[in-house]
Amino acid sequence: MVSSEQRRRQLARDKYERQMERRVAASAARKRRNTILGASLAVVVLAGGGTLIATGAFSSDDKGDKKASAANTPQAAPTATDEPTTPTRKPVEGCAAPAPGAPNGKQWQAEPAMTIDPSGSYAMTLDTNCGKVTVALDAAKAPHTVNSFAFLAGEQYFDHTKCHRLTTDGIFVLQCGDPTASATVPGGTGGPGYKFADENLTGATYPAGTVAMANSGAGTNGSQFFLVYKDTKLPPNYTPFGKITGGLDVVQKVAAAGTLEGAPDGHPMADVTFNSVTVAKG
Repeated sequence: MVSSEQRRRQLARDKYERQMERRVAASAARKRRNTILGASLAVVVLAGGGTLIATGAFSSDDKGDKKASAANTPQAAPTATDEPTTPTRKPVEGCAAPAPGAPNGKQWQAEPAMTIDPSGSYAMTLDTNCGKVTVALDAAKAPHTVNSFAFLAGEQYFDHTKCHRLTTDGIFVLQCGDPTASATVPGGTGGPGYKFADENLTGATYPAGTVAMANSGAGTNGSQFFLVYKDTKLPPNYTPFGKITGGLDVVQKVAAAGTLEGAPDGHPMADVTFNSVTVAKG
């Protein structure tokens, strides 16, 4: 017969094992988040891959030495009373509850056929629970990108999706467009099932108000994109396809609230969700 003391010890061991499993899972989640950013000389938010490198706050200088030192430093084992903590989301002024609904998660095998007029004017409206953002799309310089957004918006693909990443140091962007992302679970790998080529990269810059594609390398554009809310230096690797014409203050307000994790790279504290996304000509 198992004594009460043996039973108590077994329960403590079981609890410890569960805690370690949660810690490993949390560590893996953090690693997945940290591999979504990447650029050769600066950080940008990518769709599903890359290395976190940056100028300034995210400098890669001596990271290897620090990692080696940390790996060789004995760490105290967690006690049976340790429990993982979950960041607390705080209300952000101007942000309401998102409209009810969930992303439809539609998938396609190939880029949609060209239906827009590259010589025409197109505007995109991002109706978020934190305010409305309007974007003038550059169909002349990025016709395939604008055509894809017009198609996806018409399919309500972006409706109820969340902006899953905010960076507030080194680069200044809010990343959106991943239907698999949630308010607290890392995203950054979701897309519409197809990819298309880069456009408009020659001499590309990223001043405040720029709207550009996120990617995981050349020719891997899908549905993820980022809104630049403060002048940002990046290599010309990310298709700029629009300019914010209204609501930049909405994005800046979201940025000012910081991240859920309290770090310069994480989920927005504001649970930014697209109630709807539309693209219209004229």
